[in-house]
Amino acid sequence: MAVMTDPAYPAARAVASRVHDHFARRLAKARARSLKAASVPDVAAIEAMVDAAFWASLRREEGYVPRISLAFVSPDETGYPLMFERPLPLEPGALTRVAPAVERAGIHLGAWPHEGQVAVWGATRTIPPGGFVLEVAAPGLLVIKEHRGQSSGKFVNIAVLEGDRVKIVGSRAGFDGPPLLTAFLRQDSTQAPDDPVNVLVQLAVSMRAHGRGGLLLFVPPDTASWRESIVQPISYGLALPFSELSLLSRETPDDDGRRTWQEAIERSVDAVAGLTAVDGATILTTGYDLLAFGAKIARRKGWAQVDRIAITEAVEDSTAAVVDPTALGGTRHLSAAQFAHDQRDAVALVASQDGRFTIFAWSPADRAVHGHRVEVLLL
Repeated sequence: MAVMTDPAYPAARAVASRVHDHFARRLAKARARSLKAASVPDVAAIEAMVDAAFWASLRREEGYVPRISLAFVSPDETGYPLMFERPLPLEPGALTRVAPAVERAGIHLGAWPHEGQVAVWGATRTIPPGGFVLEVAAPGLLVIKEHRGQSSGKFVNIAVLEGDRVKIVGSRAGFDGPPLLTAFLRQDSTQAPDDPVNVLVQLAVSMRAHGRGGLLLFVPPDTASWRESIVQPISYGLALPFSELSLLSRETPDDDGRRTWQEAIERSVDAVAGLTAVDGATILTTGYDLLAFGAKIARRKGWAQVDRIAITEAVEDSTAAVVDPTALGGTRHLSAAQFAHDQRDAVALVASQDGRFTIFAWSPADRAVHGHRVEVLLL
């Protein structure tokens, strides 16, 4: 491939080598296990794609913000490729003009070397396992993803670029919390799409997507002690647990029924996540049985008020910052932290209207509530 000019977007150079190393390691592992894997873009190709996507994200097409997903993939690696007669140049203007045609979820512009430069050959809905995908999420906000391979819609975030800030996702950041939470933070591309942990990730994504902010509490199924931290009576307490999501998450469909099952999971997830838009907390067991929504949190009788919280972020090199609870920014976060303090086998998920997403749980090692910001995993 011919040498490309230096990118005008400095973060493109900053992130390219690290992202290339990640995908190269994945490819080596796949080959060692004789598994099929996608081609890996070289450093220059990653720089070029990030640079073009960033400047395209700042443009407008008839007043609309471009929503683009770029995949480094050849037509031969996809199923039913839509190929242009003449490849488009990988430059902001061309990406902005074609964006309305590919803004629907699951459609990717295919990028591949052509005559010494990376060019856009067309569009596709299918990406091979381990494929490099670059998504324009908002103006100046890019997300580099890896395709998980089992389903066309399953990706894991590798890096987030926001303006001049580069965040390499490190979802395994240290946390000694309840099993449900530690499993969430261990999510990676080796998980199967029907892993029950993935249901929690889907709930978080859907909860964040409605944009109203919300609070979701997970409590053990074999105790009612959580009620000591909830104002009684509960506005929307259920007479019996609603178990649709719980039952679906435990099913093991065969190949013929997998798509139908996945669609049912998604509908159930969206229904439960939608309840978090109601003022108050939605309460589920750790097995995904719905118990109540619109619940008001109160400090547990006889328990102290939470006085400090360790905050970390799901990115590499994140260190804990101990903050006063009043610095969290709102009553929803403060209530979630208090609940995690008083109910130490519970987990609280909080979505902010501005897109931030924080998980609160008790850390036995720190003897304090730990708040872990995870929105980089959910973009």
